[in-house]
Amino acid sequence: MPSPPTTPAAAPAPAAPARTVGSLRGLMPFLRPYSGRIAWAGVFLILSAVSTLVLPVALKSLIDQGLIAADPGARVMALREHFFLLFAAGASLGLFSALRFYMVTWLGERVTADLRNGVYAHVVTQSPEFFETTQTGEVLSRLTTDTTLVQTVVGSSLSMGLRNVVLGTGAMTMLIVTNPVVMTQVLGILVIVVLPSLYFGRRVRRLSRASQDRIADTSAIAAEVLNAIPVVQSYTQEAREAKRFDAATEAAFGTAVKRTRMRAALVAFIITATFGALLWGLYQGTQAVARGDISAGHLGQTVVYVIILVSSIAVLSEVYGDLLRAAGATERLMELLHLRSPIASPLRPVALPAAQGGAAVGISVALQDVTFRYPSRPQHATLAHFNLNVAAGETVALVGPSGAGKSTVFQLLLRFYDVSAGQVLVDGVAVRDVALHELRERIGIVPQDSVIFSADAMENIRYGRPQASDAEVMAAARAAFAHDFITALPEGYKTFLGERGVRLSGGQRQRISIARAMLKNPPLLLLDEATSALDAESERMVQAALESAMKDRTTIVIAHRLATVQRADRIIVMEAGEIVETGTHAQLAAAGGLYARLAALQFDVQPESQSAAASDTPLV
Repeated sequence: MPSPPTTPAAAPAPAAPARTVGSLRGLMPFLRPYSGRIAWAGVFLILSAVSTLVLPVALKSLIDQGLIAADPGARVMALREHFFLLFAAGASLGLFSALRFYMVTWLGERVTADLRNGVYAHVVTQSPEFFETTQTGEVLSRLTTDTTLVQTVVGSSLSMGLRNVVLGTGAMTMLIVTNPVVMTQVLGILVIVVLPSLYFGRRVRRLSRASQDRIADTSAIAAEVLNAIPVVQSYTQEAREAKRFDAATEAAFGTAVKRTRMRAALVAFIITATFGALLWGLYQGTQAVARGDISAGHLGQTVVYVIILVSSIAVLSEVYGDLLRAAGATERLMELLHLRSPIASPLRPVALPAAQGGAAVGISVALQDVTFRYPSRPQHATLAHFNLNVAAGETVALVGPSGAGKSTVFQLLLRFYDVSAGQVLVDGVAVRDVALHELRERIGIVPQDSVIFSADAMENIRYGRPQASDAEVMAAARAAFAHDFITALPEGYKTFLGERGVRLSGGQRQRISIARAMLKNPPLLLLDEATSALDAESERMVQAALESAMKDRTTIVIAHRLATVQRADRIIVMEAGEIVETGTHAQLAAAGGLYARLAALQFDVQPESQSAAASDTPLV
């Protein structure tokens, strides 16, 4: 598969100039690997066109030599010979047309698959900044609807267009050779026909792009609503969402109708004007026969060439509309392929220190004077002059109110974003200088909202380390206390969990996510409220598993449960992107600061006097 072209742009491309069929040049990187097959398709295309153009010549010979011969016996022999030549031309046309059809259809399927794979592979490498401003449905529309239009052009329309260009050119050439004066007049008329066609073509091109944009709007709405169907139904908004989708669909339909109306006018004009011009040429040919200037066979040949030329122009008018639609679709796809993520591996990455003895060994982490603003909120600093040092093997808990910047620390460590100022270090190496794959291989994360893929339980856990054996997957599940409920499923580890894990409870999904991180066995573990969806009994089991997983590795916890907070080596209290307190649970509870106030909001007595039973209550 060819590599997609890239440009330095870090954001969607600006408004493009007037779009033309030339936009299809963006497909060249995907066509180039198959130049051999394209050449063969071209050969078969030319041979099928030549076979078609030979038919009128054979017909002329049949009329002039087979029907007009004086001797009856000679006439019969001539008829047989000429009918055999006609059959040979027809058989050649059938054979070469079949070979051309196979070649171009194969190319359409192959190029479309490569294009779809290239766009998808490129999109999944984009940073979260891209997904802040681009709807998933928009991307899906480009991957499906737009690539289907490209497939239609590469696998059918383009071949038909080229074939009819050859046929039309050949027919026109033969008509000029046989009737030069008349066809010169016809060509002058056809030039006049072209000028209005260009005007109609520009209108069709703009409406084609607008139509694709409206279709993308409907895909975006559908993807958003279907991913949130429980919320939609719980708020009884089904009718409202159906109405919103209907409005988007009607907008797409309205734009499509305008495009179709304009395209129909273009086709009608081209066919009518061209047919009128060629009828003039045919009329002149009949007058030439009447005068004795040409033979009846010559006139028959002229009639067939006229039919070929008219039909070729009619097909080309249809193909031109398809090319215009595909040009808009190609531009939308190229806009995605031309994006370059602002987060990329350095050209000469620095290697992180090797792990000791093949085991997960903790690594040090440091955020030095970090200031960070999200691209979507450039005026607001989420972290301001933030400093944090975590020693190898240390467990640190981050607590604080919502919006304090806790999750942002995780995103910077994973280098989903780059800092505005300062630097982030892992084992003393700036994350900007490390290859993204190597950096993220060293980090395991258990997010608050556990992600479950549309696969079975075994594959969902194996996602943490795809090369792991079934036994290793099961061992990770046992460590996360997920083995028992998985084996109780209808097909055990082979049970399909449904889209986004809809067949599981929140706690079960979270334990699958924890098992996935344990299987990865990283030296740096990030836990974002990893036990928030568990009941008290499950939490106690998973806490034991997490404590085992934390051993000999660096762990940073966004903690909303006292059980995790109390066992942390240090607690970092954050507020408004800054560190306001640091210490152990006992120290912070006795200090009477923000930590103590947050804890007091959860309990009837002060946090330092809480019993173990209170440890199941969220801290913040």
